[in-house]
Amino acid sequence: MLFRAMKFIFILAALLLVPSATLRAAELPDLDLRAWIQPVPLSARFSDPDYYIWCGSMVRDDAGRCHLFYSRWPRRLGFYAWVSHSEIAHAVSEHPLGPYRHKDVALPARGKEFWDGLCTHDPTVMRFGSKYYLYYMGNTADRAMGDAPDPAVMKTRRWIQRNNQRIGVAVADHPDGPWQRLGQPLIAPTPGFFDALCCTDPTVTARPGGGFVMVYKAVGDHGAMPFGGPVVLVAATSQSPTGPFEKMSALVFHKAGVHFAAEDPFIWSDGRQCRAIIKDQGGYYTDQGGKGKSLVLFESPDGLQWTLAKHPFITTPEVMWEDGWHETLAQLERPQVWLDHGLPAILFCAADDSVHYSHSFNVHIPLKLPTERPVP
Repeated sequence: MLFRAMKFIFILAALLLVPSATLRAAELPDLDLRAWIQPVPLSARFSDPDYYIWCGSMVRDDAGRCHLFYSRWPRRLGFYAWVSHSEIAHAVSEHPLGPYRHKDVALPARGKEFWDGLCTHDPTVMRFGSKYYLYYMGNTADRAMGDAPDPAVMKTRRWIQRNNQRIGVAVADHPDGPWQRLGQPLIAPTPGFFDALCCTDPTVTARPGGGFVMVYKAVGDHGAMPFGGPVVLVAATSQSPTGPFEKMSALVFHKAGVHFAAEDPFIWSDGRQCRAIIKDQGGYYTDQGGKGKSLVLFESPDGLQWTLAKHPFITTPEVMWEDGWHETLAQLERPQVWLDHGLPAILFCAADDSVHYSHSFNVHIPLKLPTERPVP
């Protein structure tokens, strides 16, 4: 009898030590992120007057400090210099919503002899076990235009760099680094495959059944050059976060007959199933975003077979700021979700308020389970 009583007390204590958000995440049958979106604090905007800011992926260390990894390149070079002059930088904050302060450059240029030697972009930072993994796109196309190219020339020659994009990973014991890069890319083009021209936009998560899955954007070589195409999303699996990754033969999030339906995937797992947010390029997955661009939610039991979530539509390019200003944006891309005890808590997005790409920034959109909607 005493043993049973002690066992009951031990189990009860263990349950009380588990954060309630973790328990709720395991019980949630679906997410309605549209209803979770909260007004954005004015401090939850990360920008720099001298740099274009793109992407934005955050991880919190054991001390509670928040680390934002983002892409940046000099504004004087124009927006299209992202393909040749981008570098992955690192900012820090004591609060997940910021404000963030630039700290250093995590993955700087390291020489054109390296596969990622002249450009790093598209960061997604993850923690698996005790180590941190920074997935990214890199290229090493020659900077024939120099360090101060004409923006108009850059716009036409950007395809040289774009078509040399590969996917890699850097590993560290702490988000402050140092980051150890691999000598070879994790994902490179395969002749005759969907990614025969280039590979970019990596996102990786642990699979509920074990192992890891990556989803990335791929560009084939069947379309008119230099754009190529079609532009599609591909999945790959591995038993390790550093690969090797095996590419799956079937496309994910595919829309038959559409040359460029989606990009910017972000995937995560709650231990029970996988979730994904992708950027719908033109109302191909829901009709709530009209024919414009929007963010859409999917779910999967294994990271390979994806279906639209019960509440798929998340948002069009818009932000409701905390001071009441409803801002319509030209771009809201590269979604990344930060999870707090298993529940989506912040949606990080690259944003631009001008169709002319005059300046870009990262916006941190708070998410919260509405109290009027009880957890099933």
